[in-house]
Amino acid sequence: MSTSNSLFNKVVRFMEIFLIVIFALLVFDVLFQVFSRYVLKGSFTWTEELARFSLIWMSILGAAYLNAKREHLSMDFLYQKFSDATKKKVSIIIEILIFLFALIVMVIGGSNLVYTTLHLGQLSGTLRIPLGYIYAILPFSGLLIMWFSIYHISRIYKNQITD
Repeated sequence: MSTSNSLFNKVVRFMEIFLIVIFALLVFDVLFQVFSRYVLKGSFTWTEELARFSLIWMSILGAAYLNAKREHLSMDFLYQKFSDATKKKVSIIIEILIFLFALIVMVIGGSNLVYTTLHLGQLSGTLRIPLGYIYAILPFSGLLIMWFSIYHISRIYKNQITD
């Protein structure tokens, strides 16, 4: 196994574990919120905010994970009718478009959002966490998606990925 495949597999495995931890945190947070509301007859305000932030991180990082596994949403009824040579070209074009989206929207736009919120000193309402830290998952996931796209293009080019 090559170094790039080994690194790719390690990063994907780490992402799986991290996403499981975020999901477990989300589940326990919501269960605690329900328990405190109905059993303790009082609600903690921080649980709703923690659930929201966990969901943001899980969704954005989950999108990068699905991109790594090449399991993102697609409509391939037209793609399946192409010849193998055309499929290869179209797959590379799709990966380039994914790369550009991740670069422009997630990395550049996300970095601008992180910088702006940190520069303005915006804090979350209850937990008082700088919102830039919450939004930092956007450029981070964008960089991951860009790296995964480059990895996929190299594998498509070498005929190691077949659809």
